[in-house]
Amino acid sequence: MGFKVIIWGTGLVGKSVLLELLTHPEYEVVGVIVNAPEKDGKDIGDFLNLPKTGIIASRDSEKVLSQHADVVAYFGPSALYAEINMKNITAALAAGKHVVDTSMGVFENPRLAPQGLIDQLESACAVHDKNFFSAGIDPGFGNDLFPMTLLGVCAQVNSIRTIEFIDAGTYPDQESLIQMGLKSTRDQQSILTMEGIMTSIWGGPLHMIADAVGVEVEHTVEHYDRWFSPESVRYSLGEVAAGECAAHQIQLQGIVDGEPKIIIDHIHRLYPDAAPDWQRPTMDHVHANRIEIDGRPMVRQETVFEDAITKDGNAGTCLATGMRAINAIPAIAATKKGIVSTKDLPLISGRGAIH
Repeated sequence: MGFKVIIWGTGLVGKSVLLELLTHPEYEVVGVIVNAPEKDGKDIGDFLNLPKTGIIASRDSEKVLSQHADVVAYFGPSALYAEINMKNITAALAAGKHVVDTSMGVFENPRLAPQGLIDQLESACAVHDKNFFSAGIDPGFGNDLFPMTLLGVCAQVNSIRTIEFIDAGTYPDQESLIQMGLKSTRDQQSILTMEGIMTSIWGGPLHMIADAVGVEVEHTVEHYDRWFSPESVRYSLGEVAAGECAAHQIQLQGIVDGEPKIIIDHIHRLYPDAAPDWQRPTMDHVHANRIEIDGRPMVRQETVFEDAITKDGNAGTCLATGMRAINAIPAIAATKKGIVSTKDLPLISGRGAIH
């Protein structure tokens, strides 16, 4: 057995990863920290629909962190709960564990993260000479690793655009999507209309792409557009009323030489027929990650993640999000950088995945 891992958080990402690691040859789960009272003290098999595993979930993070482990895989709540996440992550580092994380996208590009948060993490890393890596898909590999890899085959690039298409109606974190603007009415403001919000969330990967190809982003331009449902429609996890936002487009442009050269885009639909005139992926009706490079050569890459059994796109994406962090563990443990980004890592190939 390879690395001993503590899983912190058993929401959709943490739970899907936990299921896979129980039989993975490279990792041994030695502890599970949960938030929900109903999971506390339970064998994880009870909420994973498995036979007893002998691994008991606990809300006592201090007790679990006192166990011997190489790394904590932190799958906490979204960055909307940054204070809680920072407290938990620094506690794991202070307990002498490396940390891989999918919750704090602000660290996807440490160069642009708030200095106060950087100082807090660097101090925690230094206590036991441990490392921290924040992964994820968006911000994360969907708009840093994927486009930067494809840029490596180009002779000339006029523009690069990453697009996240989401089936928002089946997305488990409805709270976050509603806070972003879905189900809002025309007279309601969205948090994404606040100046600087998009740049604070997605500026990290945008500037990472710019750094990778050697150009300077002069400034960013933020676009937010909503499509309002003409009628009331029930979808998988709720209902959108007539006149409420059933789809939105979130676009951050990086301006280079006076033109939008690097674009990070999102199109989220609460039901498949929403926003019929907006762009769709080609491999799935509503759910995919797409890279478009206009240059020489022209590049179009589309990736669809699906659950192996249900074919659900959100479940497949959540597993991919978590496994990007898990598969980076050997490289994280071997480096000496404190806070690590995608640019610091070698090729991550999923060691042990064929088993």
